[in-house]
Amino acid sequence: MEKEESMSTDRKTLEKIIGNALSGKGSHVEAKNLLAGLTWRAAGTRGKGAPHTIFQVVNHMIYWQDWVVKWLEGEDPQVPKHASGGWPGAPAPASAKEWRQVARRFRSGVAGLARRSRKTDPLAKRGKSSPLEMLQAIASHNSYHAGQIVVLRQMLGTWPPPSGGVTW
Repeated sequence: MEKEESMSTDRKTLEKIIGNALSGKGSHVEAKNLLAGLTWRAAGTRGKGAPHTIFQVVNHMIYWQDWVVKWLEGEDPQVPKHASGGWPGAPAPASAKEWRQVARRFRSGVAGLARRSRKTDPLAKRGKSSPLEMLQAIASHNSYHAGQIVVLRQMLGTWPPPSGGVTW
């Protein structure tokens, strides 16, 4: 009985760690708030010297979130032959509606990854990787790009979001 309780506690701790990593909670502005208050025009504006717009970065994050979801669901998604294959779409949204859809898809993708992480054995190996490794990779990937989005928003004068954020 004690071993089962320990495994249950370990599982809950692991779920919390994965959830926090995916959301950014405790590390930086949470993913659900990253794009809040950002207009569609600002999302499609390239800051001076910036290689991408926020819209492009978000679509890139969605691409890889979707890739990891497919992997978690047992599919064998192909990795693009070139980095450009993971950067889909136009530099800017065509409308406010398109921007809202992309922002919603990003937030939904983060929430979906967290849900799937609770439905899988995070340590079960599948090929060379485990779900935990894939979830850690996408959490780190999103965290990296969240930092880029913060800098781009600072360049555009649209930071912090309405919920607040680290501003130093």
